[in-house]
Amino acid sequence: MGYGHSSLLHTTNILQLSDDLPVVIEIVDVPEKIDEFLPVLKDMMNGDGMVMMEYAHVMFYGPADKKNDAVGAAE
Repeated sequence: MGYGHSSLLHTTNILQLSDDLPVVIEIVDVPEKIDEFLPVLKDMMNGDGMVMMEYAHVMFYGPADKKNDAVGAAE
């Protein structure tokens, strides 16, 4: 439960569905690509919302291990 920008109370109770629940979208890319996308994102938001940027420290990156991948194991 929490308050949004509009100071309206938001709830995560599934029995009280709301059409204004907060949404989090995460995008991971190089800073140049993110900066290029920000004007497009701002237009999409119509001035309502918040954008937060953080640097990510990638620990591991690569293709899935074929031994543990259900699709790869079936092939």
